[in-house]
Amino acid sequence: MNSLRPELRIIADWITPGSRVLDLGCGDGTLLAHLVHHHNVSGYGLEIDPANITTCVQKGLNVLQTDLDAGLSDFDEDSFDYVVMTEALQAMRYPDRLLKEMLRVGREGIITFPNFGHWSCRWQLLLGNMPVTPSLPAQWYNTPNIHLCTLTDFEKLCKNEHIHILERTVVDRTHESDVLMRLLPNLMGEIALYRFRKD
Repeated sequence: MNSLRPELRIIADWITPGSRVLDLGCGDGTLLAHLVHHHNVSGYGLEIDPANITTCVQKGLNVLQTDLDAGLSDFDEDSFDYVVMTEALQAMRYPDRLLKEMLRVGREGIITFPNFGHWSCRWQLLLGNMPVTPSLPAQWYNTPNIHLCTLTDFEKLCKNEHIHILERTVVDRTHESDVLMRLLPNLMGEIALYRFRKD
């Protein structure tokens, strides 16, 4: 458990042992491997990067190569208890559609994304620059992020799509939280974590 960064430990704590889990954009499989070995989940990962897929296979994980923007049509309704996506929502062409797909194939969704409402982003915008921060390190011209949002934006989308937020927390670039972030999450939180289901 200690090998996981704090953000992923929060996600792992939200997932009931023995569940069925789909990890979207699973990367090198760090989270999924932990859930399989320590939470006894049955899981699949979806990933587009061939190098990450190779790493996942070497870890003994079930992983499929796919583009998340194409949707989750390979999976039936309610195939999973949880559908997880960490720090990929902002890179999706149709994030609203993907959220609905997550809740079509899963009972609950868990998502993380960089918070564009963080004070450092606001300050750089005030100075006339597109923000570059530890959680958003790319320049405007080479960023994979095409749909950045704030906590407020995400929660408005959930309300519009009849998605019920079960839990929310925010962390900083070291994936830790503190009292100030809990008091002013949209201003002080660098990365947002949400657990949600159909309303």
